[in-house]
Amino acid sequence: MSESATSVPAATILMLRDHPTNGLEVFTVIRHHQIDFASGALVFPGGRVDAGDAEVRDHCEGAVKMDGAACAFMAGAIREAFEECGILLARTAGESDLISGERLATLEPYRDSLHEGKISLLEFLQKEKLTLAFDHLQHFAHWITPEMMPKRFDTHFYLAVAPEDHIAVHDGHESVDSIWISPQDAIEGADTGKYTIIFPTRLNIEMLGESTSVENAIEMAKARTIIPVLPQLESREDGEYLCIPVEAGYRVIEFRMEDIIKP
Repeated sequence: MSESATSVPAATILMLRDHPTNGLEVFTVIRHHQIDFASGALVFPGGRVDAGDAEVRDHCEGAVKMDGAACAFMAGAIREAFEECGILLARTAGESDLISGERLATLEPYRDSLHEGKISLLEFLQKEKLTLAFDHLQHFAHWITPEMMPKRFDTHFYLAVAPEDHIAVHDGHESVDSIWISPQDAIEGADTGKYTIIFPTRLNIEMLGESTSVENAIEMAKARTIIPVLPQLESREDGEYLCIPVEAGYRVIEFRMEDIIKP
């Protein structure tokens, strides 16, 4: 039996807002069809945690009691959100409010520079005298790609309230479109074939849909015990099933592989 691929650290943010008529909405992007993972799928902004994400502890609000790995995941989540959708959960050093939309607009050129590795996250924060707002992130879920998959990720999901004056816009590289969408509309779109949603994303959207507002979603996440979800493959008489721990808190805990992997 061949050894399983090593899981790559990754992080993503469910950026939330309360819409006056549509209720709770989450910002999603549509992955470029040439991307080698989840191509064409509706996903939350996020991606791999870079080695440099672990270097920014001294430039983060709320990192005092965190270990290095937790710090890197949260820094990576904020950096990826900035690169992919243009929202930056950061403050000018010494200030209490998040940066304004006006200040954010001046930082726009850094999105490509960070994505292309022309500047590190630490260099960016030092140059612009910024601190990352870890205190605006709420841990929501932790998923690890099944061991039989050739490409694997160890992904932490976070909730965050989108600043009202930060305009979310997809990057045009890894993502080709974007949409604010309610959990109900996302699931309906997946069921009708309008959207492609991979099953970890779907389950987290369904869990988000149990909340009535941004505040409620954050409070429910705080009250829930977050455990690593590593789906396991089980062979049964009627086919193969992917199963997750009931303790993770999802309404559905098993899935037929033929329903997940469709031609």
